[in-house]
Amino acid sequence: MTLATLAEVLQPAMAGGYAVAGLVTLGWEDMRAFVAAAEAEECPVILQAGPSCRAHTPLPVLGKMFRHLAESARVPVVGHLDHGYTVDECKEALDAGFTSLMFDGSRKPLADNIAETRAIAEMAHGAGISCEGEIGFVGYADGESSAGTDPEEAALFARETNVDAMAISVGNVHLQQDKQGGLDEGRIAAVQALTDVPLVIHGGSGVPVDQRRRLARTSNICKFNIGTELRMAFGDALRAAVNADPDRFDRVAILTDTHDPMVAATRRVLAALKG
Repeated sequence: MTLATLAEVLQPAMAGGYAVAGLVTLGWEDMRAFVAAAEAEECPVILQAGPSCRAHTPLPVLGKMFRHLAESARVPVVGHLDHGYTVDECKEALDAGFTSLMFDGSRKPLADNIAETRAIAEMAHGAGISCEGEIGFVGYADGESSAGTDPEEAALFARETNVDAMAISVGNVHLQQDKQGGLDEGRIAAVQALTDVPLVIHGGSGVPVDQRRRLARTSNICKFNIGTELRMAFGDALRAAVNADPDRFDRVAILTDTHDPMVAATRRVLAALKG
């Protein structure tokens, strides 16, 4: 069994000069491909259940799926709640067997974000699992605008909450389909100068691959969340599988044809980050 907590995979990453991918799951087909890719690349992987995933599949079911995959995997697998917004949601994920909770209080005033994240971190640590928090709001492509992370606030947040990982807003946005622009490396350096907590980039799909690779090796960014990039790969593979035989209707046969393309796409993501 290689079920791991977030701290168990991020601390070695920070010491070893590499990063771990937090891969946003939507169902069995992609999470199975993600673990197969991690085994092929011989690196840990973080399986993440975000809000859209949880809207489709209940947390207790997702917890069992993550743990089942981890129990047979040859590499460490983290079962991570992504963007938990309430204590009840985080508690449900903990009870469902998740090994990491991400509480997102980034839209709240700083004092409220610190207090609520600290409570989730205490709950997680009391159960022997990990907690990620977010300071500075990471916006959405064609949606809410980002509010960049203030380095002094980040240092206070890390110190007061005792989180195992800290998501920051440094030019990254969720749901970006291209890789134009990039991250503000000056702001990253300013945050890193004030805290040694492992840093997390949400919206990693929009970050140029060369920058991901370099920052994984040279900064305290130990986790890149990748969702949109692999959802696009799955959509391409699914369309190809359906169009290959218009008369085929069995969903298992169709979805089976997405596995190898998804493994290949995921291996490319992992290879750029691993040590």
